[in-house]
Amino acid sequence: MTVTLITGANKGIGFETARQLLELGHVVYLGARDPDRGREAAAALGARFVQLDVTDDDSVTAALAEIDAAEGCLDVLVNNAGILGYDMDGPTALRVFDTNAVGLVRVTEAALPLLRRSDRPAVVTISSSMGSFWAVTNPERMEYGVPAALYAASKSAATMLTVQYAKAEPGIRFNALEPGFTATDMTAAMGGGRPVEESARTVVRLATLGPDGPTGTLQDEHGLLAW
Repeated sequence: MTVTLITGANKGIGFETARQLLELGHVVYLGARDPDRGREAAAALGARFVQLDVTDDDSVTAALAEIDAAEGCLDVLVNNAGILGYDMDGPTALRVFDTNAVGLVRVTEAALPLLRRSDRPAVVTISSSMGSFWAVTNPERMEYGVPAALYAASKSAATMLTVQYAKAEPGIRFNALEPGFTATDMTAAMGGGRPVEESARTVVRLATLGPDGPTGTLQDEHGLLAW
């Protein structure tokens, strides 16, 4: 039995990742800020719900303690929760980084004791090629013309945190990914995007790597991604 926690999983890529991992036999804990939406999503999937706000230390601590009491360990953590933020001001910057980068640290630090008890622990972080210096400076890439400075910078931080955690915790596979431009609530204003089913497949692939799989990487559906 593989125990998995997915943050921000009541909709979008997180929800679809939960569905696909449940089909593979995982015990999935669906983390969400809003208890009503989280419970509804978990019930629709047959997952287990934990209230988890990645910007709140007490919420994170309580969620991991609940999983610890029920399962005794955690095999897979998917850091999926994330937000956009277009206004270039201090409050927006704090909110974006608190969710997309600091939130990753909060959850990962709380999860590490449980992950260390697993036989094949893995942490998958939904990052973005918007945080890739290579991509945003390449005129042939879509990222070159997207004005989302705070989101891009926070995702660059998320990828670097992934690399540093991989170095600090060699017994745990840490990988970040670019899921592809996906039709979700977060991207609705941009229009277009591919189905969540396609993007979630990369998350699932990295969440189900064997013990000899890569660590400390940024990947997309095609493999390693320069950044």
